[in-house]
Amino acid sequence: MVLIARQLPKSTRSTYMAAFASPLLRRWGSSATTEHDLVVIGGGPGGYVAAIKAAQLGLKTACVEKRGSLGGTCLNVGCIPSKSLLNNSHLLHQAQHDFAKRGIEVGEVKLNLEQMMKQKETSVTGLTKGIEFLFKKNKVDYVKGHGRFASPHEVEVELLDGGKQVLKAKNIIIATGSEPTHMPGLEVDEKQIVTSTGALSLEKVPEKMIVIGGGVIGLELGSVWSRLGAEVTVVEYMSAIGAGMDTQLAKAFHRTLQKQGLKFKLNTKVVGSEKKDGRVQLKVEAAKGGKEETLEADVVLVAVGRRPNTDGLAVENAGVSLDKRGRVEIGDRFVTASHSHIRCIGDATVGPMLAHKAEEEGIAAVEDIAGGHGHVNYNAIPSVIYTHPEVAWCGQTEEQVKESGVKYNVGSFPFSANSRAKTNDDTEGMIKVISDAETDRILGAHIMGPNAGEMIAEAVLAMEYGASSEDVARTCHAHPTLSEAFKEACMATYDKPIHM
Repeated sequence: MVLIARQLPKSTRSTYMAAFASPLLRRWGSSATTEHDLVVIGGGPGGYVAAIKAAQLGLKTACVEKRGSLGGTCLNVGCIPSKSLLNNSHLLHQAQHDFAKRGIEVGEVKLNLEQMMKQKETSVTGLTKGIEFLFKKNKVDYVKGHGRFASPHEVEVELLDGGKQVLKAKNIIIATGSEPTHMPGLEVDEKQIVTSTGALSLEKVPEKMIVIGGGVIGLELGSVWSRLGAEVTVVEYMSAIGAGMDTQLAKAFHRTLQKQGLKFKLNTKVVGSEKKDGRVQLKVEAAKGGKEETLEADVVLVAVGRRPNTDGLAVENAGVSLDKRGRVEIGDRFVTASHSHIRCIGDATVGPMLAHKAEEEGIAAVEDIAGGHGHVNYNAIPSVIYTHPEVAWCGQTEEQVKESGVKYNVGSFPFSANSRAKTNDDTEGMIKVISDAETDRILGAHIMGPNAGEMIAEAVLAMEYGASSEDVARTCHAHPTLSEAFKEACMATYDKPIHM
């Protein structure tokens, strides 16, 4: 290649090398390096947001993603496709069970699972392409391949189309996300024994489904397949569902899901499984030991949590250390203990495994790199379960406040007393607000009801600005809206509500 280039006129040599030689060198494993101000390993919610923000702040930025499509687990096989199925399965359920009483007469309503899955994929594809467009718009270099540390300042990428490329970076952000946790004795095949990934793409509705884990993922996907016709049983090791939800709301949520047809086996652990006659036989017993029982299902969903996706990063080449759970160890400002120029955000390190938490950390980390001062308020990060009704919360639960020894007030308001909820005939649930008894500052907010995932933003904003329950209660809310229930809950916290 070099000999050919030398024989060309000087005016065309650079064009030749750019068009022909460089791609061949990459494919043949050239050790040539490309220098950047920042290299982000991982193109999920934390990684791609960090990359875009860095480019906006003037940093020459590259983002390495091995999946071949941006958005990470969240967009490809997590948050986004699950919300598509949750929304569309809810519409189907309404058409089958709710339309008639609302005066809406329709013909036979049937499930077309293939089309529902196609619509889900359309949503995913459109959003991943949208991120690629944003990369181009902001001049982020998108490198498709598996990235690993070659040295503290070098990321070696095994390209998806073959060959290798080395990226030299002044700064590096690890944003590799997480993957489903597997259970011993349960061999995942994504057909009969599935993770959330397989549960999003089942080819037919199972007659019976067992969900192992009563957290966010298990309850959302269990709800989807229950609405589509499966008999769903949730097996949960703990004594309550909801992954740390306020106890009062967790109990109410449990009752609501039972009324919808989901069955629950709490305080129960899985001890083994086997496939027999086309089905999965799951062996369970009481969490504290007891008589063994066998449950049978067509599909078993393993939803017992997620683990950091740090395997294959070759962190030892950069002197980056992992804790016992495989998370990257960091100190202040997301910086790793070994090198101040290497940071880690999102699911790959400590904290709640939430896409929006990763996004906030990505922006904060980049602002630090660019000389600013990034900040994440971990006391005001919302959590949402997108079932129907939805459940959303932020701040502390009543149990946590009580344990801290702080004197507090609690106010609540049911959606059954809210005019918009009653008009919509969608009154299941309530809002609970907890405030400091001395200052009235809001310490936590917990919502179970329609549009809880949207409404929790008001609570997050109030907590971010240190608002009191009276501040919110004295703020005018439009009528008739569901948000009036939040106003009334705040009125109940510092005084008395009007409509209850």
